[in-house]
Amino acid sequence: MKLEFKINNTSKAFELLPNETLLNVLRNNDFTEVKCGCNEGECGSCTVLLDGKPVNSCQVLAMSVQEKEITTVKGIGTLYTPHLLQKTFVEAGADQCGFCSPGMVLASYSLLKENPKPTREEILTALDGNLCRCTGYVKIVDAVEMTAQKLQTNNLEME
Repeated sequence: MKLEFKINNTSKAFELLPNETLLNVLRNNDFTEVKCGCNEGECGSCTVLLDGKPVNSCQVLAMSVQEKEITTVKGIGTLYTPHLLQKTFVEAGADQCGFCSPGMVLASYSLLKENPKPTREEILTALDGNLCRCTGYVKIVDAVEMTAQKLQTNNLEME
């Protein structure tokens, strides 16, 4: 069946099976920035924003999101025009192997949109569903704190 989706502010039509997950539909249609980790909803590497909220795309049936806005990490910034949060992840050394980075960035982005001045505990809670095997989380949490500080210092809002 063919369904239309709104991904990163662009309408796209895809052929899919009724039982296909959002992760599979995205990856099968060249959205390779959405990583496939555990395929069980445990690691967060497949995180996307669904109407602004982080979800594990491996646990969402693609058919159920037809009317919703899907945002991948490329929807907030690209290699050539990175978002402040993405720049800060690099600056803080929070993206060692990069596999978890898209999910971490999107979970952090969602948090900072809702709460531009999170405590360290609130950051840890927001990132709780995302696993990283390289950094030990310290640099990731530091990057979120640094971004929040930059937003406050420069009187900016998450966009």
